[in-house]
Amino acid sequence: MEEIVMLTKERLKKLINVVRKRQKNIVLVLEDIHDPHNAGAIFRTAEAFGIQDVYLIFEKQESYNPRKIGKVSSASANKWLNFQKFDSTEKCLNELKKEKYVIMGTVLADDCESIYDQAFTKYDKIALLIGNEHAGLSEKAISMLDKKLIIPMRGMVQSLNVSVTTAIFIYEISRQRLLEGKKFLKDKKEQEALLKVLKI
Repeated sequence: MEEIVMLTKERLKKLINVVRKRQKNIVLVLEDIHDPHNAGAIFRTAEAFGIQDVYLIFEKQESYNPRKIGKVSSASANKWLNFQKFDSTEKCLNELKKEKYVIMGTVLADDCESIYDQAFTKYDKIALLIGNEHAGLSEKAISMLDKKLIIPMRGMVQSLNVSVTTAIFIYEISRQRLLEGKKFLKDKKEQEALLKVLKI
């Protein structure tokens, strides 16, 4: 049985305030994330920074329902996000490319650029691609990236938990977009449409 939430005036006011801060033209894409708890932690960060759309690719890993991930890891953030599931990396990324998204991902390679050297606001549409906890992005995903990025590290360990990596990327992109004011926020028509969905 699904949870029934009473929409009080206070709750509606908060919902309207949240919708006004939602970012537009940014999609978070998760490729074969194995552990639902990692996915839940990522959802929590995405929702907190105003990302609305999350695409999940299950090509090599067993599929799971993002809306049924535990409340502890997601803090119920999955209730407030839009999800799309794909069974093919190529299919998902081709769809994003048709919609003119610039596809970015983190890869350990010689031709990577530092996340801190990027001007993310010069891109109208961004798709942030995050790979599997152990294997990273697939070869197909890497071949379809428009930007290969890396988080510079100073320690002996040269990798982070997938949810931490995602949080750093989301923070930096969101920070830069925030400095542009309302340019990267959903317009009034988009806000109204989203509000209707979230009120259900």
